[in-house]
Amino acid sequence: MFDPRDPAFLADPYPAFAALRSEADVHRHDGLGITIAVSHAASAAVLRHRGLGRIWTDAQPLERFASFNLLHRNSLLENEPPAHTRLRRVIAGEFGRGHVQRLRPMVGDIAVSMVDTLAAKIAADGSADLLEHLAQPLPVAVIAELLGVPVEDGPQLVAWSNAIVKMYEFGLPEAGRDAAEQAAADFVAYLREVVRGEPRGIVRDLVASELTPDEVVATAVLLLMAGHEATVNVIGNGVTALLTHRSEWDRLRADPTLLDTAVEELIRFDSPLQLFERTATEDVEIAGHRVGKGDKIGALLGAAARDPKVFDAPDTLDVGRTPNAHLGFGMGIHYCVGAPLARVEIAAALTALTSRLPDLRLAAEPERRPEFVIRGLRTLPVTQA
Repeated sequence: MFDPRDPAFLADPYPAFAALRSEADVHRHDGLGITIAVSHAASAAVLRHRGLGRIWTDAQPLERFASFNLLHRNSLLENEPPAHTRLRRVIAGEFGRGHVQRLRPMVGDIAVSMVDTLAAKIAADGSADLLEHLAQPLPVAVIAELLGVPVEDGPQLVAWSNAIVKMYEFGLPEAGRDAAEQAAADFVAYLREVVRGEPRGIVRDLVASELTPDEVVATAVLLLMAGHEATVNVIGNGVTALLTHRSEWDRLRADPTLLDTAVEELIRFDSPLQLFERTATEDVEIAGHRVGKGDKIGALLGAAARDPKVFDAPDTLDVGRTPNAHLGFGMGIHYCVGAPLARVEIAAALTALTSRLPDLRLAAEPERRPEFVIRGLRTLPVTQA
């Protein structure tokens, strides 16, 4: 069984996933303390089964994690109906496909501006970090604009988000847990200040809704966090994959009509979220494996994305792949509400990069974040040929 802290595994987890899939659809992972579904069919069943839900359990001790628990206890991601239905209904319209498509020109303009800055940095210094100049600031700028918070606060919001999501990893040291709580407390204080002022955008709409003050803060924080974490990592992981598999970069550059399928393939090929947990609210059976009431099971999305029963040549990057039934945005009632926006942002980044920096190359080996659940990079140094 894989060790989620092993650097060799983190560098390339997919051979380990393939070995598990060849043995069974579902496994008990004692190190993670949960059962994991590794096939596409079993992972999809986990995500769809109504006997498996997102049941929040407060981090302990309560007095130590007051703000972290407040954010998650009131989050639509950590609730089931009817609370989930009520929370999701408030924001669903903001992220509907039609509404998001109208944002495409704005997102495209931001991406072009950031790629031009990246190009200038490369011209001046010989190389630059694509994460710093595009992958990270693009989704933050977009979600900050939509929520109505200052774009210049973006770096601080990212720092808080990065600290908080480390709590989703396994075996986090105590110092990391303390940092997550401090970040949550600072994020809560920041949003309460925004709400007390003259809120704009989605925050204004949240305040005017039937949500409680804690739900307003938790929903805004979730949108800020989820509104950038996955997109940052799809762009980072995806550009790395394209530059490593050069023929696919050249293929996309030569044929922009492949843009939409390329976006889906990058989400599939190196999943930004590797594991999504559920808790059994009743006795459930997944692929012949019993999950008792109160027990946890995780859908190993990275393993599902390379299942040869669903994807031809699953370890091959194919920007024209169709159909592409990846589970990167989830399934069922917890399907990612921000998926349409994420797709627009990823497409904008790819369009700006391939059109304005067609000879982009890796300048050095990218540095990977040492986490398993949230899969992404720390740095992505690039240059031009």
